[in-house]
Amino acid sequence: MLAVLARVLIASVVASAASAATLEERLAPCLACHGENGRSETPEVPSLGGQPPMFMLIELYQFRGGQRPGTVMTEFAKDLTDDDLRTFSDALAALPPPQPPGPPKDTARYGRGEALAAQHRCGSCHNPDFSGREQIPRLAAQREDYLLKALRDYKSGARPGYDPAMAQVLYPLDDSALVDLAHFLAHVAPRAAP
Repeated sequence: MLAVLARVLIASVVASAASAATLEERLAPCLACHGENGRSETPEVPSLGGQPPMFMLIELYQFRGGQRPGTVMTEFAKDLTDDDLRTFSDALAALPPPQPPGPPKDTARYGRGEALAAQHRCGSCHNPDFSGREQIPRLAAQREDYLLKALRDYKSGARPGYDPAMAQVLYPLDDSALVDLAHFLAHVAPRAAP
């Protein structure tokens, strides 16, 4: 029964996006899950505000091409043109970056996560302020539950990337380190989108 409901939801999202005329109408299904103002309120769904446009483009391309199968995003992106991918990427990246969640921040976990980020040089790719660049995502103030899921998926190989660097960096870390790293990154204040 749940599988049937999921298929109906996917079909309605795709149909809605395909028949919409304006960019705002076409973006509505995206914003319903990823947040109207760039900040997702949906568990394990990333906030897209302030992400680098190139990163967004590559993610949409991977969904469209089936490299990330079995998700609502794969179904949504499968019929998008190259121009659609660029338009959606630019529009979503222009949303304001989310702010870190309010208190309470766990100071001990934050400190351990900050040390891990420094030790593993996360800022060398994701920028020192974790704002992301080019094809590398912004991590600052991302949903903590999403970050943790993504880190676990990269480490296990469940989330294919176009660069093996994430799996290599995460392989030696145990799950408690991933929890601390996700907590730290979720509480880093982002800079304004470029």
